[in-house]
Amino acid sequence: MNIVILGAAESGVGAALLAQAKGHAVFVSDRGTIQPNYQHKLAQAGIEYEENQHSLDRILQADEVIKSPGIPEKAPVIQALRDKNIPIISEIEFAGRHTEAKCICITGTNGKTTTTLLIHHLLKEAGLRVGLAGNVGHSLAEQVIADAHDYYVVELSSFQLDDTYDFRPWVAVLLNITPDHLDRYDYSLEKYAQVKLRIVRNLDGAGSFIYNAHDEAIRKYFRSASQPFRLLPFSQPRLYNVSLAAYYTAEEVLYTNLNQNFDEAGGEEVSTAQSPLIGQHNRQNTLAAVLAARVVGLSTAQIEAALATFRNADHRLQVVADINGVRYINDSKATNVEAALYALDGISRPIVWIAGGVDKGNNYVSMLEVVGKHVKALVCLGLDNAKLLDAFGELLPHVEETRAMADAVVRAAARAAPGDVVLLSPCCASFDLFQNYEDRGRQFAAAVQRLASASAQSV
Repeated sequence: MNIVILGAAESGVGAALLAQAKGHAVFVSDRGTIQPNYQHKLAQAGIEYEENQHSLDRILQADEVIKSPGIPEKAPVIQALRDKNIPIISEIEFAGRHTEAKCICITGTNGKTTTTLLIHHLLKEAGLRVGLAGNVGHSLAEQVIADAHDYYVVELSSFQLDDTYDFRPWVAVLLNITPDHLDRYDYSLEKYAQVKLRIVRNLDGAGSFIYNAHDEAIRKYFRSASQPFRLLPFSQPRLYNVSLAAYYTAEEVLYTNLNQNFDEAGGEEVSTAQSPLIGQHNRQNTLAAVLAARVVGLSTAQIEAALATFRNADHRLQVVADINGVRYINDSKATNVEAALYALDGISRPIVWIAGGVDKGNNYVSMLEVVGKHVKALVCLGLDNAKLLDAFGELLPHVEETRAMADAVVRAAARAAPGDVVLLSPCCASFDLFQNYEDRGRQFAAAVQRLASASAQSV
């Protein structure tokens, strides 16, 4: 086949390498500049590519196109391909054709990365041959070239689920569905939800669907009747009117049951006392991850031991330092209301909150109760803080503005007392003042470390 790859980052280059390995003619096209490391990979493999343009005459000769997830449907090159009825698939779809390994796939608006990393960690610590792929880790397609794993744990965004058709997970995990990226889906929550639910469209009788039974949108849009696969609902808090495969029986004890009808004889308890994860949303993530580990066949002892050694990805409720009795937490990845709400609600100490950035159409009404209960001061960090000021200016005893991270940390520290938490959980995108959320998180951590050094020198 003549295969064209659109986009030359992790997924695109991985797909190109797999396509070449399977004997296809391959051409890679990127409308932007290709990073040097990806250029090197393509050149080393002898794969032809172009950057800073899409040569339509060449692209429209394709038998099939593999599209990187960041390219929207409305892009002119995609519309031209649709007009010619040239098939467009995702890297995940293409990779799935070439492996017999069992894929454990995780999606949801919030918590995907943490849950994916945790499942991978649980399986790896148990000694299983497992790869980490998708929206985190390395390209699934590139890993499938060697196909050295029995399992792949794959984080799937809605963009990656777009243009999947026959891809079949072994275990599908759906954490939650809340408004995000709606500009990509005609501002329709239902369309966004249906894309998330593509994760189960090909599950068969050997498959399992782990899902959050407490999530309103999942309850609304998922039709559980007559499904051929095993349903494994979980909930935090526990729902007493729904049969659950996992829930908490105590603050640091969760219960799982994989038996049909969830009869009590088949249940087991797992202690989460040694887990470093904090916050209510991480309790949900842990339920989902432990359920997945149970499906694979891990024992209680294996799961508890691995929970204790897990380290989450940077910028996700990451404790940076404790200075003079004040804890500084980096949650820069919280780029929407729901993620920040989880963070605020999951911290029991008084909070000095650093928030702001590029507003994504946020509605802060859902946050008012939690902010009023947990937050003592708000430091707004952004070029335009009007919506934050309107939402919380009269609710909180202290609100101020800044446009520099170092200044924000100093001002937050001045408002914090021993026993408090200074929390960076921005609620917004980062592109007004930072390169990305990672850059924002790194600048926060650096500013906190300078504060710690200054405090140590003054003692």
